Amino acid sequence: MSKPKIFVTRKIPEEGLKMLYEYFDVQVSEYDGVIPKEMLLKKVKGIDGLLCLLTDTIDGEVMESAGSQLKIIANYAVGYNNIDIDEATKRGIMVTNTPGVLTETTADLAWALMMAIARRIVEGDRFVRTGQFRGWEPMLLLGTDLYGATLGIIGFGRIGQAMARRALGFDMKVLYYSRSKADDQIERQLRATYADLETLLRNSDFVSLHVPLTKQTRHLIGEDQLKLMKKESYLINTSRGPVVDEKALVRALKEKWIRGAGLDVFENEPEIEPELLKLDNVVLAPHLGSASFTTRTKMAKMAAENIIKALRGEIPPNIVNTQVLKKR
Repeated sequence: MSKPKIFVTRKIPEEGLKMLYEYFDVQVSEYDGVIPKEMLLKKVKGIDGLLCLLTDTIDGEVMESAGSQLKIIANYAVGYNNIDIDEATKRGIMVTNTPGVLTETTADLAWALMMAIARRIVEGDRFVRTGQFRGWEPMLLLGTDLYGATLGIIGFGRIGQAMARRALGFDMKVLYYSRSKADDQIERQLRATYADLETLLRNSDFVSLHVPLTKQTRHLIGEDQLKLMKKESYLINTSRGPVVDEKALVRALKEKWIRGAGLDVFENEPEIEPELLKLDNVVLAPHLGSASFTTRTKMAKMAAENIIKALRGEIPPNIVNTQVLKKR
């Protein structure tokens, strides 16, 4: 009896692949980059399970090309806006993600961006490497203190709350805006105060974004919102690129509506607004939110477990379209 076939759109940590090799006929894409749509359509033919990345667009055309035996699409990410969930559900395909494991790692990265832009670390590194450092100067590369500042957190789920925990150590005042208000106990533990979006933007020294990408959050931060922020404030985005209107952000940085920004994600990723590359008051990272050895390995093992469970006829632990179970 032949083994079920799995296609993995890009190499992931070996621990996850070993789990799949034990049970399935596994093919891992050898393409160095985001797999082109035409190639993806060919590779998915006849597969039983698909392990894909957030950078892969998995729409009805891909599902149709895979065929009726496709049972599981395991996304190697927490977000899954790259997958047409309605189409998958209609076809009886389970969709899973990898929640929870990257919470602290992503919060670490957001905090690193915040410190890097506030204390001008990247500028300072470049200053030293280019031979400009001639000794201590009282006005050299002055930055902004985090300690005692006000942190505005937009999106108060796992990662947003992890940011608030870190803020305790810096004695920061925390304002948060979210679809729903957190429990009173959580607010007390994290010393966090709910605020509407306008109030948060007007009063925060740092604004950190932690929302999923939806119709409601696309361009949540645009020209109007950036103009509400303090001129001395900073914007940090480790959520999804399209949450920020990148062209408006460029204007904000060039015209000093805000002091700076730290970005790990981009509106048209991997393309980046060219003007951003020319600016000193923005720190840019190549989507490193979950990029630690430990976290990426946990994600690989979680995605593999989702596939193994699904193809055994069990309910995978991280299914996001639970309504598909009614079709079984």
